[in-house]
Amino acid sequence: MKTFQLEAEPRTVLGKKASKALRNDSKIPVVLNGGKIVDLPYEGKLAEGEKVVELCNNKGIITTDLTVTTEAVRKLIYSPDIFAIELTVNGVKKSAILKDLQFHPVTDKVLHIDLLEVTDQKPVVIEVPVKLEGHAEGVKAGGKLTLSMKKLKVRAIYTAIPERIVVNVDNIKLGQSLKVGDLHYEGLELVNSKNAVVCAVQLTRAARGAQAAAANA
Repeated sequence: MKTFQLEAEPRTVLGKKASKALRNDSKIPVVLNGGKIVDLPYEGKLAEGEKVVELCNNKGIITTDLTVTTEAVRKLIYSPDIFAIELTVNGVKKSAILKDLQFHPVTDKVLHIDLLEVTDQKPVVIEVPVKLEGHAEGVKAGGKLTLSMKKLKVRAIYTAIPERIVVNVDNIKLGQSLKVGDLHYEGLELVNSKNAVVCAVQLTRAARGAQAAAANA
């Protein structure tokens, strides 16, 4: 996975009015999730922008409210690639991945970003682009290869997540498909439904005609 350097500032003034003011200043509100789980009531010291969100059973999780500039995240957001984000806040470095984006329904302007803090100890779930490789037998016979799932959800340690899930299609014949359950990768768990079709070779009109001619020969 590629890395992306990102600097952010703590955000201490919250609410809709404050967020609107940030956006008018070409900045984007960000929440960094996935922080340390703590006992409640929490008696430790919080850094600027941090807060404790209550979970259950007297436990809470530390999240951090941040601000980034629109320009700083442009290549992170408008890219087909996935990144391990090297996040710097007040000189403190953390590792994160992009978890979610909120866009304005009319202008498509980014309204909010959710990041997830990651470590090399805890698996995360992230969508990874699919890349087809090879030349399917069914295509050689006149069929058409179609990709049904452009991304697959993967659970793994973030350092083990590839930039692409490579799917070899050499052995797919006419009318056959590859499903999620047919795919296996060391160190990765695919969490989509095992019956979901990733790609298939469909019969074209020409292929159907060739099959019918061969059957009647």
